[in-house]
Amino acid sequence: MSNSDKQTLIDRYLIAYNSFDIGGMLALLSPDVRFENYSGGQLTAATSGVDEFKQLAEQSKSLFSEREQRITKLTFNQDSVIADIAYRGKLAADIPDGPSAGTVLDLQGQSEFSFVGGQISKIVDRS
Repeated sequence: MSNSDKQTLIDRYLIAYNSFDIGGMLALLSPDVRFENYSGGQLTAATSGVDEFKQLAEQSKSLFSEREQRITKLTFNQDSVIADIAYRGKLAADIPDGPSAGTVLDLQGQSEFSFVGGQISKIVDRS
């Protein structure tokens, strides 16, 4: 798989993510996709397989009224691509002991994408 093909998959994934198109996201993932999210070095969410990923995507979709992940830099490695991400999201609901609905979150992070057979096989988000 060429770096251009990998970048195209990542771009399509982020377009689907930003538009809350869960079906569009799932179409790009391998059936056994692994997802991990780390915040402050702590694992906060993990899924194995496309069904678990879909459940998590549906849950997180309801948290935001709008959201955008924008790539600020791509680094191509032999087995993966690291995307530096600027994230902006507007909360749709109050978070217990946290920010209230309408709060805009601006975060910087990285997403590491791995690929198998022309699909995304693993996503590791770090913020």
